[in-house]
Amino acid sequence: MNYLPQCTAGSAVTLLLPGFPKPPPREEYLAISMSTNAVIMNGDEDEEFEAFVAIHAGALQSSGIPVTYWRSLHHKITSEIYDAGEVFGIMQYQQGDDEEEDEEKKKDNPGAGVRCKVVVTRDSGLQASEPTSVFLVDHAWTYRVDHAREQLEQIPGLLPRMAALMGLDFHGEAPDPDTVELVMDLMWKYNQTYHISQGSAEVKVPVWYIMDEFGSQVQHSDHPSCGMAPFFYVQGQLAYTVLWPLQDLQEGDEVTRDYTYGETNPLVKQCRLLPWKPADLDGVSSVTTEPSDSYYETIAQENKEQLPLEIQPHTVPEDKILKVYSEMSQVTNNLTHPRFQLTEDEEEADIIWSYNHIKDYRKLSEERPHVMLNQFPCESLVTVKDCLAAVARRVKGGPAPDWLPETFNLQTELPQFTRHYQLRQQRGEDNHWICKPWNLARGLDTHITSNLDYIIRQRESTPKVVCKYLEDPVLFNREEVGAVKFDIRYMLMLRSVQPLRLYAYNVFWLRFANRPFSLDHFDDYQKHFTVMNYAEGVELKQVHYDDFIPMFEKQYPQYPWKEVEEKLFKAFKELFQAASSRPAPYGICAYPSSRAIYAVDLMLKWSRGENGERIMQPQILELNFSPDCARACLYHPSFYNHMFETLFLDQPEQCPVTQIA
Repeated sequence: MNYLPQCTAGSAVTLLLPGFPKPPPREEYLAISMSTNAVIMNGDEDEEFEAFVAIHAGALQSSGIPVTYWRSLHHKITSEIYDAGEVFGIMQYQQGDDEEEDEEKKKDNPGAGVRCKVVVTRDSGLQASEPTSVFLVDHAWTYRVDHAREQLEQIPGLLPRMAALMGLDFHGEAPDPDTVELVMDLMWKYNQTYHISQGSAEVKVPVWYIMDEFGSQVQHSDHPSCGMAPFFYVQGQLAYTVLWPLQDLQEGDEVTRDYTYGETNPLVKQCRLLPWKPADLDGVSSVTTEPSDSYYETIAQENKEQLPLEIQPHTVPEDKILKVYSEMSQVTNNLTHPRFQLTEDEEEADIIWSYNHIKDYRKLSEERPHVMLNQFPCESLVTVKDCLAAVARRVKGGPAPDWLPETFNLQTELPQFTRHYQLRQQRGEDNHWICKPWNLARGLDTHITSNLDYIIRQRESTPKVVCKYLEDPVLFNREEVGAVKFDIRYMLMLRSVQPLRLYAYNVFWLRFANRPFSLDHFDDYQKHFTVMNYAEGVELKQVHYDDFIPMFEKQYPQYPWKEVEEKLFKAFKELFQAASSRPAPYGICAYPSSRAIYAVDLMLKWSRGENGERIMQPQILELNFSPDCARACLYHPSFYNHMFETLFLDQPEQCPVTQIA
């Protein structure tokens, strides 16, 4: 037994750790700091410690690190003391015949024959009451998932270290593709995560890390002997894991932690432990239904939207010039219709076209009921992915409609998804899934995999849905590349909810992958994703819609675009019928002064019709609020004129739009 060396890893940004609330205000920090006077002495060191407490008290309390250990933790961090090796050791042992270890698990984890655990090696053991009984654990590898393969292949020593940590037999120096794949599969048994609380959407994408050889061998127990929590030291801009005892430990006692700390639902806990404790969920139903009303009520509370009072619809006089207030340059630079006049004074506006979400509809309905808006109360029911999936279940009264991929909310439907995955596996069906954040676009923090461990662990980062990945999409043949994935973006205009009046802009936009499609290399962005206009150094293939239609019909002569588009419009109509079928907060609010445009992104997949014939089935991927309309304005300068004419002047007949509801 010995304690293996550590490798320092750090970060240069403030972190919001998983499950931790945002730190309290500085006044609360100071109050907490004052409350620790029992362990604060005098001198410069005391001032440093007080500053440490003032900054970190919220995170320390949230992670459950007892106040007893705070001073010692501060001392060990600032003095770079890694003394766990004086107290603990890693014990290797052969997996016993009497322990549960089925062949499938051994196959999934080639290193599972020899097991490791962490034990107390100090003669005097470890006392929980001793203020120094707190230890730093370093992070051996910190990364974002989209860079994992590249780092394993290029960073010297990383692949051999990860292979050894995971019990794989690899002794080479040059990166071996098979070993890289094994590490990328097995790392979900070792990964931990945090995410950054401030910055751009790209910066907020979760960071994953693997603790050093010591931390990674601390095993799970429902009755753990120790606590472990990630901790970010602000002054040093470094991330650690902190370990402390939950009880007195004697020499030889095992160090364990709860891998699902804080989980109170036994079934969800069992599902979350599947990466380490395989189990068949025979008694669990895979059926999903629309969530209860409390689901929507909770969302309304979290969104802090104040619903409007009931008002009478307002008719705009035909000769009135409408004043428009907007902070969006795409609007102010392109709205040239003579019936609209831009204003910088929001108070005098007849129309407010806002980029930010409006919250206080009640105040607007009381004070300015006839001011028209570019948003609907509760429209997040279609623009946020978990809500979209929930509302769509109304179409068939339970299961997902044909135009939406099978979707599960990982936060609330993990057991149903896990059982569904196991049933598909038993039937030999394709089991590739795509995990998406509830409320991010552009493919950010999106993961494609058939690895159940990978999917389950995604629940620990940011809230996500998991959707069936389209294993048989309709492809578009690019002469210079081959058959690639593509998606389609339509602009929808919602004029009113009651009655439902919905229009589609006749111009649509195409996005293409840059590499031929195949069900492999799912971390190859240019093979499996189509959003290239935000990625640096990649080709952005552009095809105008009226060029695309004849090209598509040449490739698929049995599928006239007009017939395909009719299916798309039918899907859009069914979605908004479902979303407006109930009053707010269970549906989009029928506020007479609201209007909106949404960008709906979709793909086509191959399916079978009622008579077994091969058909193209639309698959709605997401709807976006306040979409980026730069390309629309560039190629169609009258785009916003058409939007405003349709929504605010009720003159769709003069615009290239189709009424679909």
